[in-house]
Amino acid sequence: MNYNTKRRMVALLAVPALLFTAACGADDKKKDDEAVVGGVAEVKGKVGAKPEISVPKDAEPAGKTVIKTVSEGSGSAIKASDFVRLDWTVEKWGGSEELGGTWSAAAAGSTARRQSVEQVGKQSQQLPEKVLDVVKGKKPGSRILVQGTAGDLIGQNLNTSSGLAATDVLIWVVDPVGAATVDAKAEAEGEQAASAAGLPKVESPSQKAAVITIPKGAKAPKDLEQQVLIKGSGKKVEAGQGLIAQYTGVKWEDGKQFDSSWDHGGATAFQIGTGSVVEGWDKGLVGKNVGDRVLLVIPPALGYGASTGSELAKNTLVFVVDILGTV
Repeated sequence: MNYNTKRRMVALLAVPALLFTAACGADDKKKDDEAVVGGVAEVKGKVGAKPEISVPKDAEPAGKTVIKTVSEGSGSAIKASDFVRLDWTVEKWGGSEELGGTWSAAAAGSTARRQSVEQVGKQSQQLPEKVLDVVKGKKPGSRILVQGTAGDLIGQNLNTSSGLAATDVLIWVVDPVGAATVDAKAEAEGEQAASAAGLPKVESPSQKAAVITIPKGAKAPKDLEQQVLIKGSGKKVEAGQGLIAQYTGVKWEDGKQFDSSWDHGGATAFQIGTGSVVEGWDKGLVGKNVGDRVLLVIPPALGYGASTGSELAKNTLVFVVDILGTV
């Protein structure tokens, strides 16, 4: 997938079968409850379990994109720019094979399944913009059907190597599990502790990437090192949640910054504790508190060492992470 992004922390996400090469533009879409001519897929099963999709026998699919709320959730409606954690699956009309989705069993060593964590209105690595956009105005716990041609839902970014044609009809079922609103410029607040002996020095100018200074002449630690620099008062982060954060990362070897959320729009989110990001993040951030600022020093084996071809495979990574919320 041609997805040009600096957000390296999500680069190890195990992306299901991808149907598109990049996010697609937004066009007008079919609204719930509008009269539909042609067949519409039926969705059975309880929210929280993988949906069962079937199509009317001998029926031709509706000629236009259909969006239908199969089940209504509860709580506050999801707003534009909210962070959302969701399950989804996609099939082709007339076939029962899943083309992609999140309903696989939890990975070995994890207690939670991998789900998608996205920000509404932002480019997604897993869902076309039109599909992600349907969660706006819905409530967590809802189940939403999206049916339309690959050409309409994915557009010019359709990955032709997927074997799909623009005229093929796709059926998506999207379950928003949770949502949270966090200011893109939010940051951890409170008095910052000095780094422990042997760990990098951290300066944290407001609204900017952290300045991380590697100790001169010090050898990189062989094990994961972590320190809470600002102690937050929020709830503990649990495996499987979407974690919303600001972060800055540098290489121990030369002290050079290779990534920061502050350089591309501010707060970002990813699923934690499921192998969706580097192991050092999973080990170092699960169990921390919302509001914490955390210093992590991650050896290659817990970073990108297992990522074939990564330019950071041999580097010890140093991160400063502000935990802003969970979803």
